[in-house]
Amino acid sequence: MAKKKKNLSVQEGSKVPSAKGMRIGIVYSEWNYEITGALKQGAIEFLQKHGCKKEHIEVKSVPGSFELTLGAQWMIEHTKVDAVICLGCVIQGETRHFDFICDAVAHGITQLNIDFSLPVIFGVLTPNTMKQAQERAGGKHGNKGEEAAATAIKMLALKNSFTKK
Repeated sequence: MAKKKKNLSVQEGSKVPSAKGMRIGIVYSEWNYEITGALKQGAIEFLQKHGCKKEHIEVKSVPGSFELTLGAQWMIEHTKVDAVICLGCVIQGETRHFDFICDAVAHGITQLNIDFSLPVIFGVLTPNTMKQAQERAGGKHGNKGEEAAATAIKMLALKNSFTKK
């Protein structure tokens, strides 16, 4: 769990490369939009701050976090993105629904990375409460959308480092 009063979005000891020329897709869940909308906005602003042009950011929504995997797959298949950021929020409830959704999304996103050899970023919050979600969507613990954007940029820079010899 996050340490109290620590902004987890601060990239300590690690410089984020330029996103110039990168084409990034964002697929976000409409469920818990108060949270996912803030994550989406954080990701977009972070990408632009690091040099990604607005017209190189493709944004689509899906009904819920479970649908992020297929939404990301379609984005990869039908657009020219270099990476996809998946943003969602699944809040722990009183049933095992939380466990099934989180597990399915994590496995699905992992499989997309492997199948397409393309960074597909897991930006899904899995908090116990709405308050915890708010704290990770622009609150005192930063914005997971920014973290996901930083991860996309870093993974593309890593991929590009293998091809630039």
